[in-house]
Amino acid sequence: MTKANGILTSRAALASVAVACALMVLKGFAAWHTGSVAMLGSLADSGLDLLASLVTLYGVRLAATPADDDHRFGHGKAEALAALFQVALITASAVGIGWRAVISFDSAQATDDAGFGIAVSVIAILATFGLLAYQRRIIAMTGSVAIRADNVHYQSDLLLNLSVIAALVLDQYFRVKGADPLFGIAIALWLAWGAFQASSQAIDQLMDREWPEAERDAFMDVAARHPALRGIHDFRTRRSGSHDFAQFHMCVARDMTVADAHDVMDEVEENIRMAFPKVEILIHLDPEGHIDEPDNPLVEADVTPPWFGKRLGV
Repeated sequence: MTKANGILTSRAALASVAVACALMVLKGFAAWHTGSVAMLGSLADSGLDLLASLVTLYGVRLAATPADDDHRFGHGKAEALAALFQVALITASAVGIGWRAVISFDSAQATDDAGFGIAVSVIAILATFGLLAYQRRIIAMTGSVAIRADNVHYQSDLLLNLSVIAALVLDQYFRVKGADPLFGIAIALWLAWGAFQASSQAIDQLMDREWPEAERDAFMDVAARHPALRGIHDFRTRRSGSHDFAQFHMCVARDMTVADAHDVMDEVEENIRMAFPKVEILIHLDPEGHIDEPDNPLVEADVTPPWFGKRLGV
């Protein structure tokens, strides 16, 4: 991760911490004042938001640390670990809220002062909406997986606060028995679903999942345009935090000198860097027709675009 990206993601994480602190204090008083299970669930979620945001702040700052002798590829995966920690907290929150809502069915009592609880939820919605807009801007600039996971979590908060408003209105104004704990269960299920979704991208990074096919195709379309190229194979990609890595084998004419082949490789790298400035590239040179590992289909898979073969007359 570049220094500039590290500053941006740290600011986004600090904004999350500030919003979570303010909402936790406000919702704590509202939960005590109204006696609402749904509001209690929203308070618990804000408390975990604070802890998750603190972990995210640590994760993005660690991810921004430059590569060192022990971490040659940098510290980008700290973001994925921070995102998984958030998932664990969201899941724990969902279980606790769901259990509290279930046991509340037997002793469901009407909530108090729904107007105050609704006002608090409206304030929370406005604050969360502002944070989401800021996070989306940072994600677009950095691609941070930790901030993206935090963004997904806060998206669920919008629906959570709307659910609290609906629960208070039904319970106090329409006297619908059990509405408050029912919405508490709905909130718990929504949080559990959000945790499942947020975990997938973090796990993909930790498992070095390949880029999406569209990104791979766009990258290869640029890499294969050099006229001296004779083919590309063994194309491998991965993502670590907001930093991408790509490596491939590049074939050139067998009679080309080492110096000329290296010049071609430098020119290919420069073309790629202009189109994909955040990608760290590793290229291995092969003479045309060379086979590295005939028993490994991944190594020898040709990945050049369809137009490449037509250019060579194949």
